[in-house]
Amino acid sequence: MTRALHVAVALLLLAAGPAAAQQREMPQSRQQIELSFAPLVKQAAPAVVNVFAEKRPQQVNSPLLNDPVLRRFFGDQLQRRARPMMSLGSGVIVRPDGYIITNAHVIRDADDINVVLNDKREFTAKVVLRDDRVDLALLKIDASGLHALQLKDSDQVETGDMVLAIGNPFGVGQTVTSGIVSAAARSAAGIGDFGFFIQTDAAINPGNSGGALLGMDGTLVGINTAIFSQSGGSIGIGFAIPSNIVRTVIDAGEKGAKQVVRPFLGVSGQPVTNDIAQSLNLPHPGGILVDSVTPGGAAAEAGLKRGDVIVQINGKDVGDAGELRYRVTLIPVGEKGQMTIVRNGKTENLTFTAKPEVLPQDEVEVRQGPLAGVTVASLTPGLADQHGQRVKEGVLVLDVADGSPADQLGLQKDDVILRANGAPVNSSKALSATLQKSRAISLTVQRGDQVFQAVAR
Repeated sequence: MTRALHVAVALLLLAAGPAAAQQREMPQSRQQIELSFAPLVKQAAPAVVNVFAEKRPQQVNSPLLNDPVLRRFFGDQLQRRARPMMSLGSGVIVRPDGYIITNAHVIRDADDINVVLNDKREFTAKVVLRDDRVDLALLKIDASGLHALQLKDSDQVETGDMVLAIGNPFGVGQTVTSGIVSAAARSAAGIGDFGFFIQTDAAINPGNSGGALLGMDGTLVGINTAIFSQSGGSIGIGFAIPSNIVRTVIDAGEKGAKQVVRPFLGVSGQPVTNDIAQSLNLPHPGGILVDSVTPGGAAAEAGLKRGDVIVQINGKDVGDAGELRYRVTLIPVGEKGQMTIVRNGKTENLTFTAKPEVLPQDEVEVRQGPLAGVTVASLTPGLADQHGQRVKEGVLVLDVADGSPADQLGLQKDDVILRANGAPVNSSKALSATLQKSRAISLTVQRGDQVFQAVAR
């Protein structure tokens, strides 16, 4: 008996109840035996595309070409032609008129983006909006009448639901894998600013990035974005960005926005552990113990105080800072939200208005010197809240280019630079001024709860 037949028999017996399971009767028809996702795949596959992002190299000429004799005889050999860099990923058509969602890392730094549809048609795509904070990008191709997937409310996804992952792993062509939702609300540090994902054991491999995580009703429940792996291949731990976050990027792009403006709650805190719960006489661990409330923020105006415990946002439990930011970001700016808190052992509800976050105004990209490749901004209370930082002063690392001097120095996204060459730095301008004075640099960096030194000469 094949594995598919075993599965089909088991499902039929379970559906029939314990008595039937004990009888172990064999199925009597092909319809009872056959178990296939083919109808679902046929319906959804045309909406999943291949994304090819190409970065054109700068041509580097040898100085020997300045010699006319050498140029005449050896020009082709002396001229070094770098090959274009190509990245491969997947995407999902979300609107019939050519809007496609994919991962931001798939098209980052690309000069040309081409999209190949399931029917082999190829289009040049333009970037409508790229949101590195959640690793999503909205593309647009000049087409109409396309098959598009509808987005599911990802809050309806439950652990144990069956899902399909559709994409183009390793460039072998469109591939479908199946699995279940391993966790419906998984915090995964280091993947985007919100760190809130749907975890699945459906096989996801390089090239699947930007592809569809599909529910059994044919709707899009998430965008496949990352895997946990020590080998580079799937070991059954994959992460997808929930469709509710995907929807915020699509809506912003369709309205012509160049960036997604999200709500700013204005609060920092720590997860309530078992010890904290016992000290506060809470029935069980869970929620966020408020450490500080930003004056003028939405939380402060709602009456939140230091020492309160936030347990829910709009009726949804929150267990850590990533989940709190996720729940808040789903509330449109200007609309009301409800925060359930525990104060002095009593449960209260606070109503707040979602205020727009203040985006960094002094963002600086260092292009030369020992910190070349790092992008920083002055750490403000709002920025600290958005990135889950408990420290309130310093310079926040927004991005680090792969292979750059800053990357080799060991800097990472969301690090906070506290001091440079022994002097406190509380603005990106102060850091830039220090870099201009000296080629050698010694940094005091905070990463999470750890503080370390980074030295470059």
